[in-house]
Amino acid sequence: MLTKSYDAFLIEELRDPELAAEYLSAALEEGAVEQLLIALRAVAEAHGGVAALADKTQLNRQAMYKILSAEGNPTLTTLLAILHAVGLNLTFTPLPDPV
Repeated sequence: MLTKSYDAFLIEELRDPELAAEYLSAALEEGAVEQLLIALRAVAEAHGGVAALADKTQLNRQAMYKILSAEGNPTLTTLLAILHAVGLNLTFTPLPDPV
């Protein structure tokens, strides 16, 4: 019996925009930017890989790898370009208990 690795399963699932949006939202809820960037890299992998995403966004491939690492620090413009390239949009919702 053949089984898929978790990574292969995740990449396949993240091709669905609804699941990708939920995955990124869950990563963001963790509160760590590093988690969001790692999750965004997984979504990028599901959409042809980081190199393909760099081509779609017209961003440098090496810079894209750095941006989508745990140490990455994308600008808002870059983040929006990446999200749009994978078919997602950034939205805002009110906090349940504003600080």
